[in-house]
Amino acid sequence: MIRAGMLKLGAGILGELLAADPGFRGTRLDCGNGHQAEFVSYRDKTFDTVLGPVTLRRAWYHCAACGHGLAPRDAELGVAGVSLSPGLTAMNDKAAAAGPFAGAAAMLQDLAGVHLSVKRVERAAEASGAAHAAQVRERAALVAGRKLVPLPPSPLPDMLYMLTDGTGVPMTARETAGRDGKGEDGRARTREVKLAVFFTQDELDDDGCPARDRASSTCIASFETASVFADLIKAEGIRRGADHVRQLTFIGDGAAWIWNLAAATFPEATQIVDLYHAREHLHSLARSLEFMLGDRYQEWLAARAEDLDYGDIDGIEAAVREFPLEGLKKEETGRELGYFLNNAPRMRYRWFRSRGLFVGSGVVEAGCKTIVGQRLKQAGMHWTTSGADSIIALRCREASATWEAICNTPRTQTRTA
Repeated sequence: MIRAGMLKLGAGILGELLAADPGFRGTRLDCGNGHQAEFVSYRDKTFDTVLGPVTLRRAWYHCAACGHGLAPRDAELGVAGVSLSPGLTAMNDKAAAAGPFAGAAAMLQDLAGVHLSVKRVERAAEASGAAHAAQVRERAALVAGRKLVPLPPSPLPDMLYMLTDGTGVPMTARETAGRDGKGEDGRARTREVKLAVFFTQDELDDDGCPARDRASSTCIASFETASVFADLIKAEGIRRGADHVRQLTFIGDGAAWIWNLAAATFPEATQIVDLYHAREHLHSLARSLEFMLGDRYQEWLAARAEDLDYGDIDGIEAAVREFPLEGLKKEETGRELGYFLNNAPRMRYRWFRSRGLFVGSGVVEAGCKTIVGQRLKQAGMHWTTSGADSIIALRCREASATWEAICNTPRTQTRTA
């Protein structure tokens, strides 16, 4: 009761403060499209705030040429075309990004005394996410086109890592219509979202292992094609100082599209295949030969794992070539061996470790699970592409919040002449 009373009192005070400026900006003003809008009257607008509903009486203008009206005061307060205040929008974004929309609505009511319907929570969050995603893509286009030049981070980190992976998101039938999938019926039920994580490294830990700089991670994601996603990676890499760091490293699971993307964005970067994916393929290779190895299976696998740790792909190939294989077994073994031969320069793990580099993509693997999986892959969930893209954008923003607060301060980027 005390909280409800205080919120009601606060909403009244806020309403009075906002009413001090009714938004009258003269009898005529620019409508934003090159025409003049004329003052019509004062009209009420009610919107929800962190203190509860507030009604604002403000000047209303109408443009005869465009056929629409506007209230300058709405734009100044950040409530033009919306019914939530910027403060409540931020609260709603956090709640909706954290869990299902029904739970977010309940959380806002229980913890903040704010009453919003589930549908309003959903619409507001998706609108915020879409706006943030559009802002990221617009900035990426400017940076990639060198029309917006971010200043180097200060202090400049020693190493910058870029890790990329993809994961499927369950979609509605309409979103996957006509797409081939891995199911028994050949129909797709998911769409892949591509995720990239950037972080820096300046030192090793007490055991001599590379240590990720605290609060240095930023995340970007997209359902777009690899070529479009490459522009986002390029822009974020430039923003994070890729053109200035001593060591730039790109880590992936070995998929061809990842290395094509790396070559298209930062060809100078050191490319590393995630060691743990390589070990999985090594186990698959060993299983394809198990019928010939017999009791020597574990011994052979251990020896090949040592070859892999040393980056000796020639040794793995030589050990496989010793077996006279034919038919399907030869094809199966050849596919697995091809993974190592195609990625041999990216598997020099002993050399990479001697330079203090990470050789695992655990950060982006965890990102796929936490940013995407925990929120969008719960039981019974089926998304539209636009809805999923919006919520993922909010979760990426949340995951990158600390770094964003540091590097997006004023005067850290400048437009070219």
